[in-house]
Amino acid sequence: QLQASGGGSVQAGDSLRLSCAASGRSFSSYIMGWFRQAPGKEREFVAGITWRTNTYYADSVKGRFTISRDNAKKMVTLQMSSLKPEDTAVYYCAAARPGAVTTSPREYSYWGQGTLVTVSS
Repeated sequence: QLQASGGGSVQAGDSLRLSCAASGRSFSSYIMGWFRQAPGKEREFVAGITWRTNTYYADSVKGRFTISRDNAKKMVTLQMSSLKPEDTAVYYCAAARPGAVTTSPREYSYWGQGTLVTVSS
């Protein structure tokens, strides 16, 4: 029901845009989030957006990443700029019910399949 796309291999300093397309049920009232998981590390919060378009970011990406949503198109995007090698990970989009803790992966009930982002120096 969530399909992430847009990953790829880029150089440090480049930009990349990830997209998450929703299908089936409506997620318009849900909190939408992006998480990432690097090899050997736990899944971590990257960015989240509520249905009111309040946004939240991990400190490590603040000022470089921007999350947005278009409920009419059932799409959530993550615009990533000034990418660093430490941003290398599989990125997942996810949806959580309203009122959930935005930064906790355990609060998210629906997950996309992940898209790989590789940033080389």
